[in-house]
Parts: sequence; structure tokens; C-alpha cells
Amino acid sequence: MDAASGRVLYEQNADAKMLIASTTKIMTALVAIREGEPSDVVTVSREAAYTEGSAMYLSVGEELTLETLLYGLMLCSGNDAAVAIAEHIGGSTEGFVAMMNATAKELGLFSTSFANPNGLDAKTHYSTARDMAKLACAAMENETFARIVSTKSVSVCGRTMSNHNKLLSMTEGCIGLKTGYTKAAGRTLVSCAERNGQRMIAVTLQDGNDWVDHQTLFDYGFSTYPSRSAVVRGETVCLEEIENGTAASVPLVASESFSWPVKEGEALESRVELSRSLKAPLTAGEKCGEAVISLNGQEIGRVALLCGKTVGERPMTAWNVLKINR
Repeated sequence: MDAASGRVLYEQNADAKMLIASTTKIMTALVAIREGEPSDVVTVSREAAYTEGSAMYLSVGEELTLETLLYGLMLCSGNDAAVAIAEHIGGSTEGFVAMMNATAKELGLFSTSFANPNGLDAKTHYSTARDMAKLACAAMENETFARIVSTKSVSVCGRTMSNHNKLLSMTEGCIGLKTGYTKAAGRTLVSCAERNGQRMIAVTLQDGNDWVDHQTLFDYGFSTYPSRSAVVRGETVCLEEIENGTAASVPLVASESFSWPVKEGEALESRVELSRSLKAPLTAGEKCGEAVISLNGQEIGRVALLCGKTVGERPMTAWNVLKINR
């Protein structure tokens, strides 16, 4: 998936509901970062410390910052960290899971259900490759999240933690995300890579060859679907005639940039839709219409067009004044 546009570049069984193992922790981290503060002090409960599975090896009564627990969650894949975070942010594991599911609905992950914060197998705990890609896109927009998952190793509070994600070293431009494994789920992996300013997300579920497959997917995506700009923020899209102005025309500039991944044989096109006939006076920054961007004739986006400069109203001539006075 191209992260900026959300366009899926390759898929296979993308909507099959499957176990997702520790890739669950992408949502755990995102909710925790949204709802908590990195400096929050968390006291580790007995339930958290004795959670089964992969761990950052927490001790009962230990006090750590939320940021430290997030590193343990995303680098070490600590199930104990997940429970400690859930209890701190949600008041209980159950309360936090409710927050996870609410966030899933907010992000449009309608084929996803969470039963716990760590990814241990459960009948009501599942997602799809498509939903996990959408989640990854949203999570990587958060600067704190992106910083943590791109970290190869960190030493904090007497612990040195190394990231389980080998792609950070194996794949050009890899900047995250999260590994996972249970016997029932098999190997699960969500990753993110950035090359030449373009960011892509790859997801595989129950894939025994995931390291190689992600490298192959990224090489395919970046080479086949390079991102192309349709409009660039601040640049003039067109000149439009203006009625009764001190200038005959006014430049309309893009309010934001718009790019889209395109492959050979595809073409981006843009046309201008004015919101009204342009008549002076006009003020710089005033919205005058939209650039409508299409791919092979199908609309894919719109960008507001702003007046590029202030244009005053043309003063009346002496003949007009005389005519009015009569």
C-alpha cells in the first residue's frame, strides 16, 4: 500500500480474517501514545509481570515511564509491557481493549476485532492484511510512534533492547514496523519503507518467508509505482480571467500538494472547477475553486485553489461618473 494515497499496489487474500499475533501491538502503541504521555510513570502489576509469551522481563512493583514500556512493546515485543500499558491507559486490560476497538472503527478497520493488547490467540482477535495496512499508515503519521519503531536498539532504565525487525538492516529505506508469531497465527509482519520521499506499507499474515517477501514487495512497489505529483503546494495551477479588476487575470495556486503512485501506461490529469465567476475585488488566499485530479479518467482527489494575489476593483471612468450623476 502506498501510504500517502492508500492505493493498494498488490494484494492476495487481502480481506481474509486471520490471526495477527504481535502485530496487534501497533494498535496498542498507537492508542497509548494518543491517550498518554511518554513521561507517565507506570507501576508494573503482578498480572503484567507474569504475562505469558515474549517479554521485556518486567518485575512486580517496578516503576517505568510509558516511553520505556513502548520501547519494550515494539522492540522486544513484550507481552508484559502490553498489559502494563493497557492497565495504565485503560484502567484495566478490558477497558483498554475497548479503546483499541473504538480506534479501529474510527480508522475504518471494519474487519478487525481486538480481544487483548498483545496478540495472544483468541476467537475474537483478528484482522486482515488490508486493515493492518490502513492501521500502519495511520500509526506512521504519529512522530513518536515512527521514532520508536525505527529504532534498532536502545538503552534505557538499565535495559538494552534490540528491535526484532530484521528488515531495518536488510531492506533499503525500512523505517519500521512490527513482527509477530504464534503457533496458530504463524509468522506475521507489517513493515514500512521510504525511498525518494515515497512511503509504502507491506503486510503479510501466516507467511513463513516474510523477510524475503517484504523485500520483494517493496522492490516491486517502488519500481513499478513511483509517486507522481499532480499539483504542488504554492505553485500556480492556472491563470483565470477576472471581471472588472485592476488586472486582467489572476493566478490560482494549489493549497496543498497532491501526488499519486502511477505505473507505466497510467496518466494523471487535472482540471479546474471554479466555485464562482471571478469578479474583483479578490483577496490573496481566498478560495476560488478546486483542481480535480483524475487517473485514467477516474477522479481520485481534489485540491483547493486559492487566489494567488490581491486584485482590486477597477475604478470608474469619468464618463461613468458623469452618467451616474445625470
